[in-house]
Amino acid sequence: MNKSLIKICNILLCIGILLCTSACTNTNNTAPENKVTEEVTVQKEPVKAEGKRVYFASPMFAQAEKDFNLRVVTVLEEAGYEVFLPQRDGLEAALLEGKSEEELIEMIFALDHDEVLKADIVFMNLDGRVPDEGACVELGMAYVAGKRCYGFKTDTRSVEKNMDLNPLIAGCMIKIFKNYDGEKLIEEIKAYLAENDL
Repeated sequence: MNKSLIKICNILLCIGILLCTSACTNTNNTAPENKVTEEVTVQKEPVKAEGKRVYFASPMFAQAEKDFNLRVVTVLEEAGYEVFLPQRDGLEAALLEGKSEEELIEMIFALDHDEVLKADIVFMNLDGRVPDEGACVELGMAYVAGKRCYGFKTDTRSVEKNMDLNPLIAGCMIKIFKNYDGEKLIEEIKAYLAENDL
């Protein structure tokens, strides 16, 4: 498949994910009723875990996002996973001065696309009013390529009718870790990794 066709397919995938995400977005921002901790398991059939290379899909634009990303990645790395974290291992647009917008897009897209395809697992931050658009595209690429996909969520803003994630996002996931307390979420991920492989 030529490079132009791949780009067109990825753009169409991105548009589809954004449209579906927008359609399922909560407009009244209600919090869950007395629900502090919740764990969702989407996939029913057991998955044979092979390979420990992780692509960490997440927004990485605010310092708080970057700090929390690093904390979760540290847990994964301490459990023996090799993690590609774009904010640490990739290219941030703010650090690529002197490049045109077209050059930046091509460089960042190519690196992240290649790293998603090299990974065995995508571990995605689902926080935000809706999940980060770029992370959704990375999730779509990973799912289509047969990667094992996991998510985590601490954000209460998108809760709607007991279904706070777009089914097209949640449906890609083997498991979603949820706890509205970030410290407890990290402990839950540690406890899971002590007994299970991703």
